[in-house]
Amino acid sequence: MKPDKLLLELEHLLEQSGYRLRKERGAFRGADCVIEGDKLVMVNKNKPVESQIGTIARVLGQIELSESYIKPAIRKELEKLWDRLEVTPAETSDEWELE
Repeated sequence: MKPDKLLLELEHLLEQSGYRLRKERGAFRGADCVIEGDKLVMVNKNKPVESQIGTIARVLGQIELSESYIKPAIRKELEKLWDRLEVTPAETSDEWELE
């Protein structure tokens, strides 16, 4: 899957999970935070697409995704990313094993 397409899919999944995404320029790596009750993920738009994907994948690994539909191709890419980033997903649902 092309990195730009994967980035769009992960951004959509993040928003489905109740997070707002902000892409800003600056001297920061990117991460998630809660501001006045709003869940927010900051991504550095100066970083390469692969770095932005990594930031979002790390956040997705920390949250419960069992209620969200994840396309099989995206699920496969997420699992690869989590392995590479050494992220243990927050949930280990059997649904991941069914398809």
